[in-house]
Amino acid sequence: MDVPHHGYRATKQRARAAPPTGDSVLFEDTSSPASGVNNQGFYTPGYNVGGPSNDMQGGVGVNNLFTDPMANAAMMYGSSLANQGKDMVNKEISRFMSVNKLKYFFAVDTRYVLKKLMILMFPYTHQDWEVRYHRDSPLTPRQDVNAPDLYIPTMAFITYILLAGMALGIQKRFSPEVLGICASTALVWIIIEVLVLLLSLYLLTVHSDLSTFDLIAYSGYKYVGMIFTVLCGLLFGSDGYFVALAWSSCALMFFIVRSLKMKILPSLSSDSMGMGSSAKPQLRLYITVATAVFQPIIIYWLTSHLVR
Repeated sequence: MDVPHHGYRATKQRARAAPPTGDSVLFEDTSSPASGVNNQGFYTPGYNVGGPSNDMQGGVGVNNLFTDPMANAAMMYGSSLANQGKDMVNKEISRFMSVNKLKYFFAVDTRYVLKKLMILMFPYTHQDWEVRYHRDSPLTPRQDVNAPDLYIPTMAFITYILLAGMALGIQKRFSPEVLGICASTALVWIIIEVLVLLLSLYLLTVHSDLSTFDLIAYSGYKYVGMIFTVLCGLLFGSDGYFVALAWSSCALMFFIVRSLKMKILPSLSSDSMGMGSSAKPQLRLYITVATAVFQPIIIYWLTSHLVR
């Protein structure tokens, strides 16, 4: 009996349908990175799968940074702000001190430094103490050995601090706190001495060409004698220390008296006919002598604890 068949016969092979070309697939074959386009056509021919794009490269990014007008505008704005800040800082500094005048005190050379050190240690052989002028302005230190400078006091102060650290280290007493106290004490003494001199000159109405920088320079020359005193104390003991202290103190007092004499006492004749006539000449001489006598006391105070 023949049985009717509905649809396809059982013995007939079912044809395998081809995968759709327009629909998306779940998984992609990424085993071949060299190919930029898969069988389904999801990637364009210009897309590079194997590496980063050109926009992500460092060199192209830097070039884009410099060619970007917004970046250039930001850099120019930042540069202008920096220049304005620099001008404001210079203006504020100029309110309290003259930069050009400060440069004058550092206009030195090797020849001047050697001559000045010889005068500080052996002032008795120096004859001419007058400060020379050119068109109502004093010559620079490199042109006049009698002109005060700030280079030697600054270098001597730094050398004194280093020598103090070495002396404390030899005595097994070194510590950053002790060295900091030594440096701050030496600096405070200079400030106090300069303030006292300025106040004395003001109260006695002494009109001279001594500026604050001049007083700092003359007060800072004591560090040269302090270095000599500490070195002799470390090399020859207490006897060498006191001999060096006596020599450096006498030399510094002689130097201070002869230098300030050319700055303060010549104003007596001009002040006698002006506003300074009320100030007694003896008081001005006392200022010079007191300043000189005060130097050995400071030298002993700042160096005695370094030599034992």
